[in-house]
Amino acid sequence: MKIALITGATSGIGEAIALKFAQKDINVIITGRRLDKLNALKSNITSNTKANILALKMDVTDRKSVEREINGLPDEWKSIDILVNNAGLAVGLDPIQHGNPDDWEQMIDTNLKGLLYVSKAVLPLMIARQKGHIINIGSIAGKEVYPKGNVYCATKHAVDALTKSMRIDLLGNGIKVTQIAPGLVETEFSLVRFKGDEERASKVYQGYKPLEGKDIAEIAFFITTLPDHVCVNDILMTPLAQANSTIVDKK
Repeated sequence: MKIALITGATSGIGEAIALKFAQKDINVIITGRRLDKLNALKSNITSNTKANILALKMDVTDRKSVEREINGLPDEWKSIDILVNNAGLAVGLDPIQHGNPDDWEQMIDTNLKGLLYVSKAVLPLMIARQKGHIINIGSIAGKEVYPKGNVYCATKHAVDALTKSMRIDLLGNGIKVTQIAPGLVETEFSLVRFKGDEERASKVYQGYKPLEGKDIAEIAFFITTLPDHVCVNDILMTPLAQANSTIVDKK
């Protein structure tokens, strides 16, 4: 059975990908900061699938934590076939002149540096086997900016650039690199962005049918089933009601 490591697996897209992979008999290493959520997901997967699950409490923004957890993996879990760099967030939605530098640092640390730290730790395991698949969860915000998205959009543009760079740098090592860039997905994303304001967060998804985590999970699994010589480089996906980063058909 293949082994997949998924960051940010405690909710939303990461949780959905973990469930999908496990349902398809892929053993899964789930990581996140909330141990209670990790344990709940592990219990769910164990009860409903035949896959093996390893839960790691890991903060992707803490380089030493990442190195410790990846380097300390039991031998039977080190043959990682798939890395899903999913951990990410948006905090705040303000014009650049009114932005909070603490929010900026949190987004940069998680969305950009976290992806780098985890990839750096996992890549030696893939290179040694000359085999692997890295899936970076980007965003439509990495394709085109939107008002007040400034730093979040910048971090996702960086993910887009890093995905392309990784594919070039890793050429010849048997490692596929793919970006999945979703549009509007109903997860905890807006609740985190608006710092717990449930009313404001819920309005983001009203008047149309947004994507769900399971939609991204379907695509993530599909691209792992393709022949070894086929690499899907980039997928931009939106709900039917969304034309681009700013235009949404709300009823």
